[in-house]
Amino acid sequence: MKKRFIYILAALGLVLSACGNEAAGETDTHEDEASHEGHDHAAPAEREVKEGQTVLPNGDLQEVTASAEELPSFLDDKPEDMQLVYQVAGSATEILEWMPCYCGCGDSAGHKSNMNCFISEVREDGSIVWDDHGTRCLVCLEIAVESVKMFQDGMSLKEIREAIDETYNEGYAEPTPTPMPV
Repeated sequence: MKKRFIYILAALGLVLSACGNEAAGETDTHEDEASHEGHDHAAPAEREVKEGQTVLPNGDLQEVTASAEELPSFLDDKPEDMQLVYQVAGSATEILEWMPCYCGCGDSAGHKSNMNCFISEVREDGSIVWDDHGTRCLVCLEIAVESVKMFQDGMSLKEIREAIDETYNEGYAEPTPTPMPV
């Protein structure tokens, strides 16, 4: 499993920008401080809502699966690299719950951390309430992949958090109200 996790991260590093730019409808990355201004998290006006899915007032779609190993059906028509980001997020909740997101989802969707861009809740029985917010946002995708990669490189949660805050503190929306790891 660990070998597969590392492979997934390596593959994501190669294809994330293409996936994220397509998902967010943007051509610029975070290197341009103004790239996030005007970023639209709006869900598609017309979309099919399948049985077992719920649309939240902010437009995010949520779906429950039995575990993190079972990805939600809203990813079925998404690129493989985006599905991989969700797979990584599902296995890295203990990392992403400590990382803020800088896309504005704290205000627009009530998110508390980057984890919420992909997973709204991990239930006691192990089932997962997935959120499709991350499918429309390059910032969410980048923060998740960068955080997990830094953890795999041996950085502590606090070091990762400081790196994420430093990277995204200018030119992006206010961060989610994520507590600092101890």
